[in-house]
Amino acid sequence: MTAIAAAGTVLSATPSAAVDHPTAAAATRAPGHDATRAAMDAAVAAGVPGVVAEVRDTHGVWKGTSGVADLTTGQPRGTGDSFRTGSVTKSLVATVMLQLQAEGRVDLDATVDRYLPGLVRGNGHDGTKITVRQLMNHTSGVFNFTEDATFAQRVLGIDFLKTRYDDWTPQQVIALALRNPPQFEPGTSWRYSNTNYLLIGLILEKVTGRPYAEEIERRVIKPLGMRATYFPGTDPRVPAPTRHYSTFTEDPGTTYDVTELNPSWAWAAGEMITDAADLNRFYTALFTGRLLRPAQLRQMTATVSTEGNLPSQRYGLGLIEYETSCGVRVWGHSGGIHGSSTQAFGTRDGRHMITLNFNGDWVGGGKTVVSAEFCPPRAAAPSSPTATD
Repeated sequence: MTAIAAAGTVLSATPSAAVDHPTAAAATRAPGHDATRAAMDAAVAAGVPGVVAEVRDTHGVWKGTSGVADLTTGQPRGTGDSFRTGSVTKSLVATVMLQLQAEGRVDLDATVDRYLPGLVRGNGHDGTKITVRQLMNHTSGVFNFTEDATFAQRVLGIDFLKTRYDDWTPQQVIALALRNPPQFEPGTSWRYSNTNYLLIGLILEKVTGRPYAEEIERRVIKPLGMRATYFPGTDPRVPAPTRHYSTFTEDPGTTYDVTELNPSWAWAAGEMITDAADLNRFYTALFTGRLLRPAQLRQMTATVSTEGNLPSQRYGLGLIEYETSCGVRVWGHSGGIHGSSTQAFGTRDGRHMITLNFNGDWVGGGKTVVSAEFCPPRAAAPSSPTATD
């Protein structure tokens, strides 16, 4: 997504025997993760097909799985499974934008119109009044395209089964968003908007002259050795064996295999595919100063309130600050896209990280697993899906 030492060298793996049971957490036996293992099993018992997690801490690397990768074959989830990350993509996009700021190539307090003249217009939207920073921390007020009625029907409802291979350009998706009024005046409130990061992706391309994915690969993915991480573009496939599953409100009793989809509509807001090890490698490198200078990392972690939107969370620049159930504050991002729900969080010093993925999107509780890791031995049963998961 800078010559950077690979974060994978920070902690060494501690492999040992795993529990060979598709509905019980199978993991290397490192100390202190029993609550995490139990929370993963509870998620599967609540209906998640399968869970994969990796933890990095001062003891080494712990990998765990529960449930299945494939409901048809019954193949268990594997510790190296790839998955769609959804909005976790935003952390890598924001990191590169902050690198460009440090190089003097982009001004985060300049208006969107400076970089994308005339694009953000219509129904009250005005790119001359919105800053790049407001896009990055979701205080822009720009309408969220996933809430547009036409988009929601075509892509998020059961019509997805007919449109899943359709191509989208970011400009097409932004145009759908701008048919709606702004959520609020720029800088006056907070609300999550995926449209913000489509605009950031276009700004990144305007500034660098390269595709946004190519720039992230050059600056982040290749230097860190994130071999499982890539941006699929219009390719609908996810590497085997994991399948992604979803339900639709129009047919809530049926579980659908939604693994294959053209993620071009998500683009810089959420198209990335990766695995748990790569995300832990990325966030460890980020928090230990290998990707950003101190001034830029301070800006990234300067958060604004999300009160009324994301419980127990604050938002920085492509980064979430989450207060766990026991009051421990961790940093990272969550992401959801058809059939896949991801949580990647860790301590601000980068010494303790967890990344986990559910391959089903109708059961919440991802944050419960995060809290279990940082607040053992307490772990509650998974909740119903919410915007926080």
